[in-house]
Amino acid sequence: MNLELQGKVVVVTGASKGIGLAITKMFVEEGARVVAGARTVDGLAGLPGVTAHQLDLAAPEGPAKLVAAALEEHGRLDVLVNNVGAVRVRLGGFLGTSDSEFEWAMQMNFFAAVRATRAALQPMLKADGGSIVNVASLNAFFEPDAGVLDYGAAKAALVNFTKSIAMEFGPRGVRVNAVSPGPVSTDLWLGKGGVADTVAKASGTDAQQAREKIVAGMGGFATGRFSTPEDVATLVVLLASARTKNVTGSNYVIDGGLIKTT
Repeated sequence: MNLELQGKVVVVTGASKGIGLAITKMFVEEGARVVAGARTVDGLAGLPGVTAHQLDLAAPEGPAKLVAAALEEHGRLDVLVNNVGAVRVRLGGFLGTSDSEFEWAMQMNFFAAVRATRAALQPMLKADGGSIVNVASLNAFFEPDAGVLDYGAAKAALVNFTKSIAMEFGPRGVRVNAVSPGPVSTDLWLGKGGVADTVAKASGTDAQQAREKIVAGMGGFATGRFSTPEDVATLVVLLASARTKNVTGSNYVIDGGLIKTT
């Protein structure tokens, strides 16, 4: 299927690894030109069709700088993917999670997207259209425990923001959707310092046992596996394309059947 993305200009935040890197590569495969932003850009080196920018997207000026770079290089912006985000497991629960930790989660997972969207909307509106895809999380509405309560709150805000912006700017040609992955086989879940590793150290088990326990506690996958970054990227790229031109204000879950109810 031709997704009609040939020559489109795409900005991807948090693009250097995991889901962001998979999204970047998939847009390039579809013929798009990607302006990719991340704190470190080693993973983007040498990728054809990609211009990498090293910057702090959690800083107030970071997202606007990335959008400005895309406009300077290409003269327009067709697609924005707000992928940047991070989670820190809060083993102390709510009473052990400070205001500053909630603020960190909001800056990384909500305000970075708000700022990038604000910057991207101006050129999109001038061009009579564009597409924005926000990478949220299953934790926006599913909280099995208090370990990610600040992250979940920030991602819930992002989903709500998605729907509000879609309603306001849909009549002017800008579509806005969200994707909410469950557990994905990235460093955030499986790497050193990730969710499984952190829980394992706290509970005196290894990362494999911790991972199995966490997933079982959430109800288990119908598919029997974690999603891959490429699984998520496929959904993001499809939503960004003109093939889904009447889809806006929606939040698509990709979790291997982990959630059994709607």
